Amino acid sequence: MTNTDTEITPSTGTDDTVATPITAPATITFADFGLDPQIQKAVSEQGYTIPTPIQAQSIPHVLAGRDLMGAAQTGTGKTAAFVLPIIQQILRHASNSASPARHPIRALVLTPTRELAVQVAENAASYSKHTDLRAAVVYGGVDMKEQVGILRNGVEILIATPGRLLDHIGSKVANLSQVEILVLDEADRMLDMGFLPDLQRIINLIPAQRQTLLFSATFSPEIKKLAQSYLRTPVTVEVARQNAAADTVKQVVHMVASADKQRAIVRVLEERTRQGLSRQCIIFTNSRLGCARLSRALERDGIKAGAIHGDKSQGERTLTLDAFKSGAIEALVATDVAARGLDIPDMPCVINHELPFSAEDFIHRIGRTGRAGSTGDAIALVDASEKRLLDDIEKLMKRKLEIKPLPEGSPSESRTPSSSTSSSRVSSSAPAKMSDPFFYQPYEPSTLQATESAKSEEKKVGITPAKPTVGALLGGFKKK
Repeated sequence: MTNTDTEITPSTGTDDTVATPITAPATITFADFGLDPQIQKAVSEQGYTIPTPIQAQSIPHVLAGRDLMGAAQTGTGKTAAFVLPIIQQILRHASNSASPARHPIRALVLTPTRELAVQVAENAASYSKHTDLRAAVVYGGVDMKEQVGILRNGVEILIATPGRLLDHIGSKVANLSQVEILVLDEADRMLDMGFLPDLQRIINLIPAQRQTLLFSATFSPEIKKLAQSYLRTPVTVEVARQNAAADTVKQVVHMVASADKQRAIVRVLEERTRQGLSRQCIIFTNSRLGCARLSRALERDGIKAGAIHGDKSQGERTLTLDAFKSGAIEALVATDVAARGLDIPDMPCVINHELPFSAEDFIHRIGRTGRAGSTGDAIALVDASEKRLLDDIEKLMKRKLEIKPLPEGSPSESRTPSSSTSSSRVSSSAPAKMSDPFFYQPYEPSTLQATESAKSEEKKVGITPAKPTVGALLGGFKKK
């Protein structure tokens, strides 16, 4: 494997640092890292021999105890790039003692979302299963009781969302005084979600003499400022061009009126079936209401669909994801709650039912496909009101996306929506903002009438605000 697209830069954490590329070995395997045989065995059992560029360039520096800023597009293996060396670093503390005192938190990984936290925890459990290290995950949206029990029993590697971790710290269940390694995963997303005050509170409780790793899809000015505050002379590792989609993702745009988008999805999936391709896909929408409604509409069209969004309890989200991974669900309709951290191997297709309002979120959405070297298709359904969003995406990616007509026989903008979609939809010749009150039309001012219409339709289709429920807890992992 050649790493010609990889650059490593020693950094002092200041903006005026002069980047000096370091030449990396042309070919490297996991066996070359000098990992403990227990860890190497777990890696081999996962079927991995050749590390990805971010892994090949990051792992040696983390093993050397350096602070690190890692930038790589989603799906490039960032998780293993820090999980493997962390296990190696703290393996000297492994103990088979039942005493919680022998299992303090040595490594803390902070993530912005529950889904990403679970993914990291699954990796940590898989790679440490032949050791006596314990890995656990805590996040909000579920009852704390089981999490409290797990933390009290002791855990060396803790993966957490900031808010729930602070809850456990406040209850004096989590003690960070012996943390040696801190990881800020998807740091840009944590800043976007307003976690900076929580991060500062947590970091203040961790010993100053620690190793800090920061991983992000982009190095924005805010991320660089964060690194200056918490990292000491970090090494900077960047793979691939910033703000670029993976080369393994084939992108295409279909211009479709808002009212026709649901039926366009059906036609796209039918065409994939005719071509012998998998119908499994993730479909992204911008609103929770639109997500739920599109999922039900696709079910009526004979597509096995499920929805995942912020109003779902963690238990419901977990069950839906499990059904999707098992193939019981073909189309997973999701808001941006699933844009990051959702790791489904060999995901063949991502469809943007609506373009996101942030161009960077588009990159994260389509990053759900074409992961770990696999190929994938990213399809965007764009109407006239979203043209400015498309321009922003192309500007960020520094490339024009290919616009193609829908597969032959697909609904056109001139057709009248079928009654199966919704009686509330009107002809596509009507103004775009009236084509579907459930899907937010960008750049159109919201009105009281639109708000009342949405509320009325909520009652009509039986959508009620989600009540807090106790979901399935993924609080810890048994050794296999």
